[in-house]
Amino acid sequence: MGRSRRTLPEELLMLALDPATGTTAQPQSLDLGLAGAQLVELALAGRIAPDGDRIAVVVPRPTGDPTLDCALELLRRRGAPVRAVHWIGGPRLGLRQTYLSHLERCGMVAAVPGQMCGVLPTTRYQATDTTISREIRGRLDSAIRTGVPPDPRTAALAALAHAVGLGKHLYPGNEGRSSRSRLRDLIRHDPMGGLVAHAVMDVQNGVGAQPRRGQGLGGRPAGPGARATGEPARGVPMQPHHGTMARAAAH
Repeated sequence: MGRSRRTLPEELLMLALDPATGTTAQPQSLDLGLAGAQLVELALAGRIAPDGDRIAVVVPRPTGDPTLDCALELLRRRGAPVRAVHWIGGPRLGLRQTYLSHLERCGMVAAVPGQMCGVLPTTRYQATDTTISREIRGRLDSAIRTGVPPDPRTAALAALAHAVGLGKHLYPGNEGRSSRSRLRDLIRHDPMGGLVAHAVMDVQNGVGAQPRRGQGLGGRPAGPGARATGEPARGVPMQPHHGTMARAAAH
């Protein structure tokens, strides 16, 4: 996958960055959204496809994007389609920081060191070119304002933005209520984006959680000889802490 086009995880993160504070809105749910955005991006690249509420690898060939390819390989290793809610709800060690550091290397954001309470070191991230953020935001605004069905990439971005709670960040207050409602409605324009967005919301609401190892469905102990029904879904593993990767993630 070439670098001529930004990926959905990158765009979602750019939407979440607050230009005034250099921090990310909705940091906890944003991690889930980034994992979901990887799935949508892989689907747009033709590497995976929905199979009911599950995700199946259809073309294991790498995309050329290291972070996406890591997720693709982990999906491939599962050997069978995995439920989207289980994948997104799995551990996401360092995923947000991985993308922040990637955006920094690409020159899209600049890391600004600081201190919390005058003692603890922190790192904030400022967009180096606000035209990029404005272009991403403009696509959502246009879809909301015109009511014209957006392209699948924009529809998926809108679905993910709604799922992680960015609506109140992008369109705050009572005056933004109608825009938030229309942002939510855009979820219907992309089936894969809708599947992933609903999975993100289900994880946040505790729906579809996998039973612990040694337990059957519904939390009941598994019978003799029964095996656990779900290994926690895995996301992108923690990247080595060197250079910019060692910086603390913006909160």
